[in-house]
Amino acid sequence: MKGICVLGSTGSIGVSTLDVVGRHPNRYRVVVLTANNNLDRLYEQCLRFEPSYAVMIDEIQAIELRGRLRAAGQWRTQVLSGAKALEEVAVLPEVDAVMAAIVGAAGLLPTLAAARAGKTVLLANKEALVMSGPLFMAEVMKSGADLLPIDSEHNALFQCMPSDYHAGRRAPEVRRILLTASGGPFLRTSVEKLEQVTPDQAIAHPNWVMGRKISVDSATMMNKGLEVIEACLLFAMAPESVQVVVHPQSVIHSLVDYVDGTVLAQMGNPDMRIPIAHALAWPGRFDSGAEPLDLFGVRQLDFEPPDTIRFPCLRLAYEAVRAGGSAPAILNAANEVAVESFLEGRISFSAIPETISHCMDALPAGVADTLEAVLEADRSARAVARAFIAHQETS
Repeated sequence: MKGICVLGSTGSIGVSTLDVVGRHPNRYRVVVLTANNNLDRLYEQCLRFEPSYAVMIDEIQAIELRGRLRAAGQWRTQVLSGAKALEEVAVLPEVDAVMAAIVGAAGLLPTLAAARAGKTVLLANKEALVMSGPLFMAEVMKSGADLLPIDSEHNALFQCMPSDYHAGRRAPEVRRILLTASGGPFLRTSVEKLEQVTPDQAIAHPNWVMGRKISVDSATMMNKGLEVIEACLLFAMAPESVQVVVHPQSVIHSLVDYVDGTVLAQMGNPDMRIPIAHALAWPGRFDSGAEPLDLFGVRQLDFEPPDTIRFPCLRLAYEAVRAGGSAPAILNAANEVAVESFLEGRISFSAIPETISHCMDALPAGVADTLEAVLEADRSARAVARAFIAHQETS
């Protein structure tokens, strides 16, 4: 039986992970559950799975969680608090696999700690890899950690790679990889109308049920841009060999083009339990709980190139991965600040790429070969983005 740590257990990926794990109680034991501020859901999860440790970022909430568990007669779980505790639980000896599902830059340090410790890292937090790039991959190679992508597109690519493939290595028989994108809720919306988009409209994804931040990223196609950067790192491919294909049905999750002309595609319903189950069972397979794909119900598969005029965030991501160094960290940090401001109603939907572009112009890419340099690029970009947004509000 393998011990699992779920970083971000109360989010959509964390909930789906526990749904899959719950179907296979003889294979996995939940050792750690962590949450940012969803105390009620973490409490329910602790009652069901009885982890050895639970972590909440806020100390006051951690105290409340501890009290509620004790009142319910649940004494098995030790409750910890603070960001440092996330790193500590990710490297516990009884943890074999770490589901890295914390959204945003907050997931970088515990995910990096798990990689350094040689754990099996189930990577759902794309921002951690985007920020630290080669540094993260170097730690994976050095420790011998198994890195298994959870994003539906990257997991699809992984499944279509040669049978002995390991993340971070170039497969010479692969010519290019094709990342599919649904196009989000505004695939046919005019550029002019995007200015009036509301947060509620932006988080209403037509195919997937996701958190608010990643839903907005999907609506701007920044999510796909981050996935391009991630794909270049996971599969050691040049940006020119990573092509985005808009596929509104979200049935084909990505494709691998081989040098002999063969193109392999992974298909399935848009259910995150499928890639989660694949990574948990790897190199085998087991039941995910997802419904089987009904091809007769699909009937039609459409493909088209992305519109980078309507979705400039995708273009900015390609610019960042080509620039290298700290550019991806700057892009990611500026996007996080801009998306948060949009969800708060402080800026328009169209101001998200404007903020990112401003930060990339204001902060030229530098060397990012140490964790300190990555974190400094992140801090600088956030400061520039906040100042830019504040200026826009007062002008």
